[in-house]
Amino acid sequence: MRKKIVAGNWKMNTNLQEGVALAKEINEALKAAQPKCDVIIAVPFTHLASINAVIDPAKLGLGAENCANHKSGAYTGEVSAPMVASTGATYVILGHSERRQYYGETSEILKEKVALALENNLTPIFCIGEVLEERENGTYNEVVKKQIEEALFNLSAEDFGKIILAYEPVWAIGTGKTATDDQAEDMHAFIRGVIADRYGKEVAENTSILYGGSCKPSNAPQLFAKPDVDGGLIGGASLECGSFMGIVNAF
Repeated sequence: MRKKIVAGNWKMNTNLQEGVALAKEINEALKAAQPKCDVIIAVPFTHLASINAVIDPAKLGLGAENCANHKSGAYTGEVSAPMVASTGATYVILGHSERRQYYGETSEILKEKVALALENNLTPIFCIGEVLEERENGTYNEVVKKQIEEALFNLSAEDFGKIILAYEPVWAIGTGKTATDDQAEDMHAFIRGVIADRYGKEVAENTSILYGGSCKPSNAPQLFAKPDVDGGLIGGASLECGSFMGIVNAF
């Protein structure tokens, strides 16, 4: 049975004190609830160790929002996968559309990051998705397939089985636009088919595919009801405990 997952991506928000307070609040809310999914928060590097100290890892998973494509060395300002793992984090978001767009992350770079994450027992939450132009000109399936093939299809079936995928229609991030639940389901089913063609049906059926495009408490129930939508990668709505828990409770 593949896992149902709601993961918050805080992006470049909250200072350390605010972040620790929010993590504590989410942790307390999860103690009171009985979520029917795994819950993860991916937070700025500066927050990882402090948040790890105040949450219950049995209730709340902790991840970084990125890691370097080198293990160590003269890369001023970079944070490596071993450094992330040393904080107690067990997840890392890789290939987010903002990293691809603003920081020029290519499939080659992401391939290196995925390898280092897995080597350090970090579970990658690997993002894929098309921009508005690609959605409108009908090339979105090919675009997403290529992103998966180029960065992940070098992996063994065993290692691929450790990956969580997150489909983010880039045109729906922070725009208030959301893919309809049918558009999301169509893409998630297509992605599962691409995985099945490469690794077989069992691996495809066991891969969690999250939806990441302006998911909020109001639309989460319809999205999560779709058979191939296994949860969400949540941006803005993860910065407030009430709205985040509203999405968790959509399961």
